[in-house]
Amino acid sequence: MKGSLFRITQAAILALTISAGAAVAAGGHGHAGHAMPAASAPIGKAGDPARVTRSIDVDMSDAMRFTPASIEVKAGETVRLNVRNAGRIRHELVLGSDADLKAHYDMMMKDPGMRHEEAGAISLEGGKSGQIVWRFDRAGTVSFGCLEPGHYAAGMKGAISVL
Repeated sequence: MKGSLFRITQAAILALTISAGAAVAAGGHGHAGHAMPAASAPIGKAGDPARVTRSIDVDMSDAMRFTPASIEVKAGETVRLNVRNAGRIRHELVLGSDADLKAHYDMMMKDPGMRHEEAGAISLEGGKSGQIVWRFDRAGTVSFGCLEPGHYAAGMKGAISVL
């Protein structure tokens, strides 16, 4: 009986792991029943790591700030954002338009357990680092923010000027 229960538990864990991996690979969130609103303005797309022209370091802090908060890139450029959470609490960097980030932040306030794992977002525990590779297709502004409850409202946001 114990061995059978153990095998059933293992099978359930494997099935959940495969489902979550498929959602992430498909560009969805790492959580069920929730998707980033469709972008109201083109902000670019996931970039090919082999075509990165430069890397930019971005730090997130418990002071609810990104450093730098303003970044400049060229239209057509593929950039690697090396994102580091220098704080102790979870932070994230999510790319989007101002309107989409605000709408998504409102959703996050209702369900604070959500995590972002799509190409244009990264969620990091304190002291952790990760990367976003992004191709900025056209001139304009791409905003970014931390959508953890309270963070965006406290000013944890920035902008990328695409020239």
